[in-house]
Amino acid sequence: MVSKDTAVPNSPGTEPATTRRERVGWYMYDWANSAFSTTVVTAFLGPYLTGIAIAAAGPGADKTSQVDIFGLFTVSAGSLFPYVTSLSVILQVLVLPITGAIADRTRRKKELLALFAYIGAGATFCFLFLVDDRYMLGAGLFLIANLAFGASVVVYNSFLPQIATERERDKVSSTGWALGYLGGGLLLLINVVAVLLGGSENQAEIARWCLVSAGVWWAGFTTFTMLWLRNRPPVEGEARGFFLADGFKQFFRTLKGLRAYPLTLFFLITFLIYNDGIQTVIAMAGTFGSEELGFDNTVLMPTILMVQFLAFGGAMLLGWGAKHYGAKRTVLGSLVAWVAILIVAYFIPEGNVAMFLALGAGIGLVLGGSQALSRSLFSQLIPKGKEGEYFGLYEISDKGTSWIGPLLFGLAHDLTQSYRIAIISLVIFFVAGFVMLLLVPMRKAIIAAGNTPPDTI
Repeated sequence: MVSKDTAVPNSPGTEPATTRRERVGWYMYDWANSAFSTTVVTAFLGPYLTGIAIAAAGPGADKTSQVDIFGLFTVSAGSLFPYVTSLSVILQVLVLPITGAIADRTRRKKELLALFAYIGAGATFCFLFLVDDRYMLGAGLFLIANLAFGASVVVYNSFLPQIATERERDKVSSTGWALGYLGGGLLLLINVVAVLLGGSENQAEIARWCLVSAGVWWAGFTTFTMLWLRNRPPVEGEARGFFLADGFKQFFRTLKGLRAYPLTLFFLITFLIYNDGIQTVIAMAGTFGSEELGFDNTVLMPTILMVQFLAFGGAMLLGWGAKHYGAKRTVLGSLVAWVAILIVAYFIPEGNVAMFLALGAGIGLVLGGSQALSRSLFSQLIPKGKEGEYFGLYEISDKGTSWIGPLLFGLAHDLTQSYRIAIISLVIFFVAGFVMLLLVPMRKAIIAAGNTPPDTI
């Protein structure tokens, strides 16, 4: 018998040796980092950074006013946040796959997770200094934080096949996502109370401290993950020589090796497309509500809070649906729901609180589950020992790391000066994703990767 504190390495073909405590430790990182996704990316930074940029543009400026970027070019104040988001993810395209390759070849994967988590949390805490007209400081801090966030989630996701068998992954992945939304929602609840009690004249100052609180939350709860999660020996052995050089070499071997798993590659491309749409809706929801529909934080924050708690229930509900109908069918249904949500968003009249709340409820019910089940499906398509490398590619469009969507959103706004056109343009991601996912033969793809398909896919 193995005690709960005894480390038992996994070898290819064996069941993951894990404990309830370790799974809770893994769940806790979703709880910790969701504060960044929720409070920073979804709720506060978009409107706050836009306000800082408008202030820098001068008296009488608005979201269409131009702000200078290092004296090289200008962008409209309303497009700054979408463009910065897109840039941060273009950088992630270069960094995350290498991070995954390194994670697969180190005995200290947990420490690698800690490094990225604390860098991201530290950059988030430094939003404390985002005042006056320092929009470039805000952009720089967000680049660092979002890059570190993505890298940490690559390492975090690579633990999933090591702590859950094929049959358990839908449940374990859904539980992690659900608890992540619950944790992010709890911090947002605290921040919403601060917004509602702080008075309209103090909204900007309160928003800044809310951003700082996300960094504290992220760092604090990551500590529990570090205490309870454990390292395992890498399946393919440790890196030889300089770890960064080895990571680059392994990454290029991974890209070359992907040719042997064309169905895995096709699913990955499919996910990158539809999840880019999901992440863009999440990231731009606050900006759309404030700038297009005219809501202030007293409406936006409670709505986003509602989304978080409904996402907890939605993740569990779609997890139940996957158990009975299969994960692929459940995700396909969620993509249809996303199209309906965007159509409703386009037609919401300015200032209509009831319809905005209904929109938020719809987002909450499909948000967590569609992402959790996608992660679980992808984990079935990864050859054993390649988890970090493949999740490095996957994370290019996971939590808060979309880039094509924000770029399209920003361009649509720049060309039309309408956030309605920008939001409806995202329909293309969900339609394309639905068609492509429909074409993926999941059982065949899982077997081709050398894994055992679950009873229901």
